[in-house]
Amino acid sequence: MYYFIGIKGTGMSALACFLNDLGYEIKGSDVERHFFTEKGLNERNIEILPYNERNITKDMVIIKGNVIKDDHPELVKANELNLKIYTYEEMIAKLTKMFMTITVAGCHGKTTTSTMAYQVLNALKGANCLIGDGTGIANKENKYFVLEACEYKRHFLEYIPYYAIITNIELDHVDYYKDIDDVIDAFTEYANNAEKMVIACGDDPYTHSLEINKPIFYYGLDDDNDIIAKDVEYTENGVTFDVFVEDNYYGHFDLPLYGKHMLLDALAVISLCYYERFDAKEVSKILKEFHAARRRFNETEVGTNVVIDDYAHHPTELKCTIKSARQKYPDKKLVVIWGPHTYSRTKAFKDEYIEILKTVDKAYVMDIYGARENDEHEIDINDIIKAIPNAEHIGEDEIDKLLNYENSVLLFMSPNDLISFEQDYINKYHEKHDEKNDKSSEN
Repeated sequence: MYYFIGIKGTGMSALACFLNDLGYEIKGSDVERHFFTEKGLNERNIEILPYNERNITKDMVIIKGNVIKDDHPELVKANELNLKIYTYEEMIAKLTKMFMTITVAGCHGKTTTSTMAYQVLNALKGANCLIGDGTGIANKENKYFVLEACEYKRHFLEYIPYYAIITNIELDHVDYYKDIDDVIDAFTEYANNAEKMVIACGDDPYTHSLEINKPIFYYGLDDDNDIIAKDVEYTENGVTFDVFVEDNYYGHFDLPLYGKHMLLDALAVISLCYYERFDAKEVSKILKEFHAARRRFNETEVGTNVVIDDYAHHPTELKCTIKSARQKYPDKKLVVIWGPHTYSRTKAFKDEYIEILKTVDKAYVMDIYGARENDEHEIDINDIIKAIPNAEHIGEDEIDKLLNYENSVLLFMSPNDLISFEQDYINKYHEKHDEKNDKSSEN
C-alpha cells in the first residue's frame, strides 16, 4: 500500500489518483479542511484520514508531500518503522521511466499547456497525465505521459523526459531563487535532461540564453522561430491563426482561446504534435473542444455577471488573465478580487501588482496568504491598496461588497482556494435577486 502524507496537495492528489489508476492500493492523510483537489480522490473512493501517527503501519510505502516537515508525527512514525519513504518527485521519477514522458515546465502556462497536450494526445493515441490542478489519470497501456514539471526548488531536475517543453522563463519563487540567472541555470539543467528534444517558446527573452546540448526547436509569433503562428486574429470568440514549420504550411487553427499567452500554450502543443507526425486537421479538431484545467479561467454565469476563477498569482499571470477577460467580455465592467500568495512574492513584485490592478475598473484585495512563510518580509497589503485608485480590502466575510454589480466580470485570482468564497457570492447574489423578484410579483 502507498500511503500519502499530505494527500490533498495539488500534486500529491494527482499522483494518488495516478497510482490508483495503475492498480495500486492508496490511502492518505491531511488536514480536516476541504480542498478542490479532493474531487478525484473521492471519485476513486480513496480514503483520506486526519493526521495521526497511528495511521502508519508496517505494510506501507510512504510518499510525503513537500510541505511535510521532518518532525511530522506520521513521518517520525514511518522512520521508526524503517518504512520506505519517497518524496513526491522521487516517486514521479520512477513513473516517467514507464512511458514516453513529455514534461511541461515554465514559470507560467504549464498547467494549461499540460492539459492541452494531454487532451490531444489522449484523443489521438492514449495518454496519462499528472497536472498541477490535481488531475492524475493513468492506464498501463497508454504510450504517452504528460507531466507538469515544477521549477520550485529545482524539483523538475528529478525527471528524464523524452520531450522537454519550456513555456517561458521568469523570476518567481523569490523565497528560493536568488535572481533570474539562478532560474536560467535551473532551466538549462532541466532542458539538458531531455532524451529527444527541447521545445521552447522563442518569443521569451530568456529561452535563447540556455546553453543546450540537445536539439532545441522554438515556437512563437516572431519570424525567427522554427514553428510560427501567422495571420493571428483575436476576437470575442477566440483566436484564429495559421501554423508554419520552417516556412512550410502545417495547418489552420480556429480555437476558443483568449489572449496571446493561450495562443502560445496551444502552439507548444501543436509543435509537439508536429514532431510526433500527427495530422494538423485532427489536432485542430481536438483543440477546438479544449476545456480548461481546474482553476484556470473557469467561468460561471451569474445573472448578468460572469464569475471567473483563476489560479493566477505572478504579476505576468494577472496581466494575461485580465487581458483574456477584456478580450472575451469587452462590454462588461471588470472587477478583480485578488488574493496575494506569499509575503516574499508580494513584496518582490509590489510595484508590478499595483500597475496591473490600476488597469481594472475595481480591485478588491484580500489579506496575504503566507503559505510556507511567516510574516517577516515587512509588507503591508494596505500600502498596495492605497496606491491603486478604486481599490479596497475585502475578506471572505464581506461578500456584500460584491452584490451590487451587474453586467460585470468578477475575476477571482489566487492560488489560494477561493471556491467557497465564490460559491457564497453566487448563492447570495441569487438570494438577493430571488427576494427582489418576490417583492416585484407581490406588487
